[in-house]
Amino acid sequence: MDLYTIIFYVFVVMTLFAAGVVVFTRHIVRAAFALLFAFFGVAGLYVFLLADFLAVAQLLIYIGGILVLILFGVMLTSRQLNVDVKTGTIHIFPAVIAVAAIAGTLIGIILSYDWTEVKAPATVETTAQQLGEMLLSEYVLPFEITSVVLMVALVGAVMIARRDNKQIRMK
Repeated sequence: MDLYTIIFYVFVVMTLFAAGVVVFTRHIVRAAFALLFAFFGVAGLYVFLLADFLAVAQLLIYIGGILVLILFGVMLTSRQLNVDVKTGTIHIFPAVIAVAAIAGTLIGIILSYDWTEVKAPATVETTAQQLGEMLLSEYVLPFEITSVVLMVALVGAVMIARRDNKQIRMK
């Protein structure tokens, strides 16, 4: 086993373990920090898939933006909220059926696929330049429409938050 394969398995184990902690922990701060490692592991897996643009976007958007926002939200609201979160009862039979169906489907797909080994390319081409050219030439209109929709959603969220904040102050 070469170093490349060992590092790949380290990223796989880190991602799966961190995702498991996110799902099964009851502490929100631990879940948020485990989410950091899960996002970082996914970015590493993107690097192994030669998807450099997705790896950088994963680091910048998810780790740099969304996770920091979640951490600030948790830190700023955890002392103000005295809410006891009660989880509902887990019905084990439907969960077992769903897991068995999904596992059976995945195993069937894995066993029916013709796995052929593909040699790695001699030179690695980056995808960032091609994506940038496409976003600024062929897909400029959908790119701009997406940015406007996101801006409208952000302004709407701020307006809703300000209105709710004013109602809380008046009470």
